[in-house]
Amino acid sequence: MASDPKTVAFIVDQAGGAAADVIARPMFGEYGLYRGRKLVALVCDDQLFVKPTAAGRALAPDAEEAPPYPGAKPSLLIDADRWDDAEWLGDLLQQTAAELPLPKPRSKKARGAESG
Repeated sequence: MASDPKTVAFIVDQAGGAAADVIARPMFGEYGLYRGRKLVALVCDDQLFVKPTAAGRALAPDAEEAPPYPGAKPSLLIDADRWDDAEWLGDLLQQTAAELPLPKPRSKKARGAESG
């Protein structure tokens, strides 16, 4: 079951606030949430899965770890009740992004295959 775009928009609005620094991109029928160039979370089946980091675990110590889809690495499953706290949610994604590395640049060969 794919996530409802309204759910994704609500999470993005809450997490990004006025700064609009959190964006959603469709990914395989679900959504990836990005802060800058970093993928920080996934929205799958209307559930929010945040990449696990030390800061994220400290901010959400009661969060269950679960895979967002079969075969995926476990992520922090953020309870929908926490989504209403925009300041907390924005802080969680900001601190998660701060701990994650920048994505590796794609090779020229890979980029050429995409445009062709």
